[in-house]
Amino acid sequence: MITGSALDGPVPEKAPWVVVRAAPTCPRCFGPLHGPSAWSSAFRCDTHGDVLPYQPPWPPTSTALEAIRKSAVVPVWLPWPLPAGWLVTGFGEVGDQRTGARASLVALTGPSLMEGPADLLVIAEEPGIGIGAAFAGLDGPDPGEGFDSGPPNAKIHVLGHPTALWCVGGAADRAVYAGEALGNWLWTIAWPADAGCMIALSELSLLDVRDHDLDVPYGAFSPRLED
Repeated sequence: MITGSALDGPVPEKAPWVVVRAAPTCPRCFGPLHGPSAWSSAFRCDTHGDVLPYQPPWPPTSTALEAIRKSAVVPVWLPWPLPAGWLVTGFGEVGDQRTGARASLVALTGPSLMEGPADLLVIAEEPGIGIGAAFAGLDGPDPGEGFDSGPPNAKIHVLGHPTALWCVGGAADRAVYAGEALGNWLWTIAWPADAGCMIALSELSLLDVRDHDLDVPYGAFSPRLED
């Protein structure tokens, strides 16, 4: 995982973005995939077998947002209104033209409640995809049995309804919360770990941008979307 923040201010719509990863990767380990062949239409990881491909991330532009809105089978969650000072810094998806996007990722960057910049990924995915667990630093593909056995650690609003999230153990440098919304996993993953208090305390409200035309403010591309 590449570290660092992308809080560099708004960028032009036609900025000359260059996506570092040129080929789809495994959503569970970010390893290389064997593409479809004459014998199979599936992408295959040497470690995890047949998987849906994690596509190269989209840059933070309205054109990219429109593309993922059209391809997504799952919600494309966006905190709205955005917390003060926060910008949308990229998009990601798992799937292909045959399957549609079975997982969506929205990256954001802004000031933390403590000190310095923070990064946030909001992920919706079908069970078993594994991209949320991979970014969380878990073996995956899901949050793990019993992760929601105790009282929730945070509550956010999803389409206006209170939704429970539980803190999930993962890599030490990030805060990971997971829950369920509309039959799909919902992940919020924040860097640094102290930024997790934003999730627990700020009462984020999520909208599915597939159903809304929003004037979204964009920042520089987030390296958090890259494996």
